[in-house]
Amino acid sequence: MEHVLGEFSNGIASLAEGAGPSVVAVNGRNRSHSSGVHWREDLIVTAEHTLRRDEEITVTPRGGEHVDAVLLGRDPGTDIALLKCRLPGVPAASVDAGAVPRVGDLALVIGRSPNSGHNASMGIISAVSGPWRTWRGGTLDAYIRLGAEVFAGSSGGAVIDHRGAVTGIATSALSRVAGLSVPASTVNKIVDRMLALGNAPHAYLGVGLQRVPMPSAFREQFAPAQTHGLMVLDVEPKGPADRGGILVGDMVFAIEGKSASSVDDVQSVIGWEKPGKSVALKLIRGGTLKEITLTTGERPAKGGS
Repeated sequence: MEHVLGEFSNGIASLAEGAGPSVVAVNGRNRSHSSGVHWREDLIVTAEHTLRRDEEITVTPRGGEHVDAVLLGRDPGTDIALLKCRLPGVPAASVDAGAVPRVGDLALVIGRSPNSGHNASMGIISAVSGPWRTWRGGTLDAYIRLGAEVFAGSSGGAVIDHRGAVTGIATSALSRVAGLSVPASTVNKIVDRMLALGNAPHAYLGVGLQRVPMPSAFREQFAPAQTHGLMVLDVEPKGPADRGGILVGDMVFAIEGKSASSVDDVQSVIGWEKPGKSVALKLIRGGTLKEITLTTGERPAKGGS
């Protein structure tokens, strides 16, 4: 038994040591740090919520020297931020964007402190489900809940599996239940769009929506095959929906000619578009069909749909 436990312990330590050099400390807030991952050459991915300023950001790789970094973009919806920083000699992480975690799989969270070096916590993947919309308005390719603790300075650090591959970015900001892993596939999408657009601005409508059953009379008259629509519960003052004439109580049932029976249906149309796109909605107001065209705006840090 001692031999087995020793091998297991050595294996975990080796995984942490192997991933550690690719993880840096990020100094973007007063009196505390977070972590980041050298995702691609000269590009650091970190947790957006840990950056309290846009300038005077530094990163600290293994060796302890602070290196200036430039913020390339933020995506509050997925809690991902991208930094550019010259890091000669610091290896890029071994990322597996195709990994499909299972409940019970081993997971290590690797962070870095500017003072004590790399650190680790160990646990399992405690829950997995399909695409998930965060409370901040972004969409992750999968909901992956961590049994490993995400320490105060480890948000933005690497989530690695039993092979030492980085499968996601650790964050404590997207769930009150436990830390989550932002899947590597989602991170790649964010990074690609930030590099292409200079940021990852998401379009939004400025409404609060709730899925509700469509009354049978409405279904028969307007959308026979559709069982649910989206009730407008809130309209942001001076937002895109407000400017376009959307009212609380409207029931949206189509967007750009496609069925809109869930918030994800709306996000699939506008979520990755640049702000300024014209979007056609069909809705029911007081039992009457209305067709309204809105111009999307750029979603604020804690925006809705």
